[in-house]
Amino acid sequence: MPEEMTQQPTSIDELQPKMQLEGTVTRTELYGAFVNVGLDRDGLIHISRLAPGRVRKVTDVVNVGDKVSVWVQGVEPDRGRIALTMVEPPDVEWHDVEVGQIFHGKVVRMERYGAFVDVGAERPGLLHVREMGGYVRNPEEVVHMGDTVQVQVRNVDRRKRQIDFGLYTEEAEPEPIEETEEAGLSPMEIAFLEAQAQAQAEGRRFRGSDRERERGGKRRQGRGDRDNMEDIYRRTLDES
Repeated sequence: MPEEMTQQPTSIDELQPKMQLEGTVTRTELYGAFVNVGLDRDGLIHISRLAPGRVRKVTDVVNVGDKVSVWVQGVEPDRGRIALTMVEPPDVEWHDVEVGQIFHGKVVRMERYGAFVDVGAERPGLLHVREMGGYVRNPEEVVHMGDTVQVQVRNVDRRKRQIDFGLYTEEAEPEPIEETEEAGLSPMEIAFLEAQAQAQAEGRRFRGSDRERERGGKRRQGRGDRDNMEDIYRRTLDES
């Protein structure tokens, strides 16, 4: 962590997000704890920021008089408000991650379909086997647990907090794809929509002008719906 981020400030105006401070707990409430970090205003650690996991009671973690290490989460100088956290912030914030960015990261988990790489974000991103270059059947042909690798962001799903990486080399830079804001349709969802459209078209084809043909058309439409749905679902399951 940079040296200036650990210096003790003398004014609220000097505070910056992620700045690490030392302080003393001065008061506890049901919703959090107040900490004196050497300024004229105490900062507040919300109960949700006292520890990485769930905290049921503030005094299970801190009590008045405790010396604590905290990080600045947010500052409102005009209102004299300081938000603190005892959960160390990630090096890479989600809102800072962009498609095309290049990171050095560590392989922290191996799966048959790829490797998960920690670049300092909230959670590791996936380096899929198909993004490792060439024809790779097993990710261990390219990377191993604990390896440091250079990766490029290929896709970001901020809603799901997922990052997809490609293996980066200067010789063959992978082309980034568009950022994902909403999850794509699964093969089964696509099949269902296709079945609906196909069934509707089938129903329109069978509609007659007189009542008898209309009844017959509805019966045929019902059978067509079931047949079309079953056929498309069967093909989808065979391909998945």
